[in-house]
Amino acid sequence: MKMKFFQTICRQLRSSKGFSVESASPVAFSTSSYSCGRKKKVNPYEEVDQEKYSNLVQSVLSSRGLVHTPESLVEEDALLYGPVIRHKPPKQDEDTRMPRNWFPIFNPERNDKSNASDPSVPLKIPLQRNLIPSVTRVLQQTMTKQQAFWLERWKQRMILELGEDGFKEYTSNIFLQGKRFHEALEIILSPQETLKERDENLLKSGYVESVQHILKDVSGVRALESAVQHETLNYIGLLDCVAEYQGKLCVIDWKTSEKPKPLLRNTFDNPLQVVAYMGAVNHDTKYSFQVQCGLIVVAYKDGSPAHPHFMDEELCSQYWAKWLLRLEEYTEKKKNQNIQKPE
Repeated sequence: MKMKFFQTICRQLRSSKGFSVESASPVAFSTSSYSCGRKKKVNPYEEVDQEKYSNLVQSVLSSRGLVHTPESLVEEDALLYGPVIRHKPPKQDEDTRMPRNWFPIFNPERNDKSNASDPSVPLKIPLQRNLIPSVTRVLQQTMTKQQAFWLERWKQRMILELGEDGFKEYTSNIFLQGKRFHEALEIILSPQETLKERDENLLKSGYVESVQHILKDVSGVRALESAVQHETLNYIGLLDCVAEYQGKLCVIDWKTSEKPKPLLRNTFDNPLQVVAYMGAVNHDTKYSFQVQCGLIVVAYKDGSPAHPHFMDEELCSQYWAKWLLRLEEYTEKKKNQNIQKPE
């Protein structure tokens, strides 16, 4: 019975187009010389469209005795089961994290009436250096691994191109250009400043030319290069400017860049710096007004128009939560460092 079934299968394969059957091992009979005089019975397998599945059957038969490789197994699995859909782990959304110790960015004890008075002389409170961490230090110490990697990579590439001494000179020049740019803006925005010959040279820089269209919308300057301190959250900073931009009172941060930064995300941690100053101003007793918006202005040395990045109340509140997380991370890191110090 088994032999008849095998002979029937061989006869069907021989009759199908493109098939050749060879015995795997010598047997006592030959399929090529076998003939049957009996009347052929109707087999349900003959009703199958053999041409449709001939390629699959042929690939299975021709692969007998061959050594499989990882690549061939993958191809076979793809043919039988379809392409592999790789599982992606759920992405952790950093925005869902909330600070353990929440503190508001806006001061409920101050209202908008305090913003109505426009002082003739902007505040300029000197920064007192002490043990309280600055906003800049907190951001530097809590930089992500990715940010630290790209910063170090940029530094090493610049050193390879310029050398150690050349890189030091380059960074020194960048710092000096930024300092002169801020001095020029202080002259422009201070109503009582008198122009001198040295000042005129400062005003001729490409950075100043870059921000001319921004300065047209700036008015009502309240503070310039002024220190702030958040006594509750325990940090200090030196803000660039507090003034009205298009009618909104803002903490304004002036930045210089060699590359275009048309989007807010291109400014990296600058939004956190702005909201940190905002929260400090709103709770610092030396300031009587409340700031509800932020503005980052990126100026360019070649004089091309600067990019302004305005931050409304909602956006500032979102970045404030991130700033509180960085502040908590810094506090935790300093606490662990103190514990590990030998007595």
